[in-house]
Amino acid sequence: MARVAMIVIDMLNPYRHQDAERLGGSVASIVKELGGLIARAHERDDVDLIYVNDNYGDFAATREDLVARALAGDRPDLVEPVLPPRDCPFLPKVRHSAFYGTSLEYLLRAQGVESVLLTGQVTEQCVLYSALDAYIRQFAIMVPPDCVAAIHPDLGRAALRMMERNMSARVVPAARCLPPAARSSAGRRR
Repeated sequence: MARVAMIVIDMLNPYRHQDAERLGGSVASIVKELGGLIARAHERDDVDLIYVNDNYGDFAATREDLVARALAGDRPDLVEPVLPPRDCPFLPKVRHSAFYGTSLEYLLRAQGVESVLLTGQVTEQCVLYSALDAYIRQFAIMVPPDCVAAIHPDLGRAALRMMERNMSARVVPAARCLPPAARSSAGRRR
């Protein structure tokens, strides 16, 4: 089985922006399923769990700063179930794609990753652009529609269709994303 990286995009959000209410409603519908998928990925030796999050223009912000701001925001209920585990990589980003201006590609190549599982927000923006960048870098792509949130549902559906049709992404529910795998008796490796 090819090595997989589950990438959680922009889930540390204070929900204090123009589309926050609309996005918050969409995130509320996926956060439980996404939290479960994160937990399953974190327990597996054959999956690298990686968080990539917007730094909101603060280039001095650390993981802890972004977590604290998101928890102090308007929707901590959407942040708490998907907080990054301490032992997983965390990359700040400044633009839409998880690849743009980050060390994500280097990290994936160093870990021998061949397939990316993209989750998070916003389906029609950051998830879509990350999928395109993964595709042109020749990573296989999987996107669970029940683990991505859209601001505009129609654009979210269109983005999923584009990823499937134009980027050969497998668009499958979270329950089918990570088939059962044996755990290592030595525990997790990272």
